[in-house]
This record gives sequence, C-alpha cells and structure tokens, in this order.
Amino acid sequence: MAFYSYIFSANYKRFNDKLKAVAKREKKNHFFLTVDTFYSIVRYGIGLTDYLNYEFYKKKNAERKEYAGIKIQDSFYEQVSPSAYKKRFTVKPNFLEEFKDFTKRDFLVPKEDNFEAFNHFLNKHKTFMSKPYDGLGGADVKKVHTKDIKDKEAYFKECIEGRIFFEELVIQHKDLNKLSPTSVNTMRIVTFNDHGIPRILWAGLRIGNGINSVDNFHAGGMALPIDIETGKLVGSARDKDLNEYASHPVTKVKFNDFQIPFFDEVKKMVLDLSKLSDKILVLGLDVAVTENGPLIIEANRRPGFDVIQVADRRGRMDIIRDVLRTLEKEDK
Repeated sequence: MAFYSYIFSANYKRFNDKLKAVAKREKKNHFFLTVDTFYSIVRYGIGLTDYLNYEFYKKKNAERKEYAGIKIQDSFYEQVSPSAYKKRFTVKPNFLEEFKDFTKRDFLVPKEDNFEAFNHFLNKHKTFMSKPYDGLGGADVKKVHTKDIKDKEAYFKECIEGRIFFEELVIQHKDLNKLSPTSVNTMRIVTFNDHGIPRILWAGLRIGNGINSVDNFHAGGMALPIDIETGKLVGSARDKDLNEYASHPVTKVKFNDFQIPFFDEVKKMVLDLSKLSDKILVLGLDVAVTENGPLIIEANRRPGFDVIQVADRRGRMDIIRDVLRTLEKEDK
C-alpha cells in the first residue's frame, strides 16, 4: 500500500518540469520519456523521483532490474523489519531511552508536568537540537539557541502540541568538521542481524552542503560510500540532483581516501546494537563521531535504498537477495 500512496501523492508537475529538463539535456523525446517513466513504474516498481535519481533514461533493462524500487522495498521490509515492531525505532525518544548506552547524550521530551525539567535542560544546554518524535529525512530538525527563546512557556506548549523533543548538541570530531562544519556529518550504516550474528551490509557518509544545519540527502546533503574494511571514503560524492563532488564545494576537502576516525569502534558499536534487535533484522543506523568516539544518532527500520543506489551509481538488489537467501537457508 505504501507504494501506491507514494505514487498517488507525487508532485507530477514538478516531476514533469524536471523530466523536460532531462529530455533537453539528453536530447531525448519528452513524450517517450514520459511513457518510459510510467512503464518503469509498472515494470520495476519504482517511484517518479527514482526514474530521475537512478537515471533510468540511460539504463538498459538488465541494469534497471538491479534497482530496488519502492515496491520491492515495501515487500522486503515487511519480511525483515515488520511494521508490528516499528515503534521501538520510529518513536525517537523511545529509542534514545532504550539505547542510551549507544546514543550517549542528554534529551528531553516536553510534557505537561515537566516544565521544571525543561528549564533545567535549557539552563544546561545553551544550544540544542529540536526534532519531531517521528520525522523523516531531517524534516523540521532545527538547531535552537536558548537565548533566542523569548517566551519559554509559549515555546514549551508549542513543542508539546507539535510532538517536538530536544537533544543535546553533538560536537563532531575535528576531522569530520573539516569536511563541513555547518552540520554533523553522519554515517548511514545498514546492518543485518542474522540470527544473532550481525553484519554490515553497506556504509556511507552523508555530508552537509555547507549551508543547511543537517546532512540529510533530502535536505541538500551529499553522500558517498565508505570502504567497510578500512573506513575510508570511496570516490566522489553525489547529491539528490546527481551533482558530482570530488571535494566539498565549500571547504574544498577532497573526499576519496578520507579516513573516518574511530572506524573500528564504529563497526563494533553498530554490530553490538544490531545484535539487540531480534525482530527488526535490518537497520539503518545513523552514526556520528565525536572526539571521544562514536555514538548513534538514530535507527531506521526501513533504511531507504535511494542514498545507497545513488551513491553507488548502480542498483543494489544484491543486498536484498543476500539477506533473503540467508533467511531462506535458516528456515529450511
């Protein structure tokens, strides 16, 4: 059902404008691309933006089959990360409380009876992050300076009504700060708990664009893969509009071979957490690194394949096949 709601809620005008630009740039017929888009939606289960993000207009059928579209992802995640168990990870304050040994930071959920705790949090943290309980893609995530809150009671009530909670500001490692200092540049690491033996399926780094305060792919950020063995960045970064960056557009730091600090500790942390998740078998863990080591920002029970496939510049159905084959073997 999520696939069909995604299709029917799409912004067709915006998509068509982008498709016209592609047709002009690639010297292809706009009508043909329109027909091909809807053929691809039916044939490969992708969404409108997937057609553009994965450059389907350049791909042969054999290549297209290797992309995990929305429809395939829906089916996959219902098998490995069933929605019946989603609250453990989708309600972010719950995750912070249960996995506090991994998240390693202060947080507060404004409630009618904790205005005093709210004041204490503000006195303790001159700058903090405000987030929705269950937001996606960095939407409505804001950096807040306590001095800018003029009416604390009004702000407190506003946050209760808006289901907003607060987190201690994460100060990233100086090496990652060199990449982009305006945002915490986090890793997306996808793990699979294979009957108590967790492993890493994919790792990449999201980097802020130097303007926004978040690094999310859907908020102007860029991403590229990480070599799981070495912890080094691989190749150049891409943003959602498929712009390529060999180095950061603002800081000019080169990406390829950039070493992620504390990467052995990062791997141990995500595998340790994955081992604790026996119902949600596949997780997308967002990891930051501070001067004292790594910490988990949040966990996603349905880590989207858009970042993975855009960053890798190819379809990653191999990841899905690998997980499902493993589960089939165990069931026999």
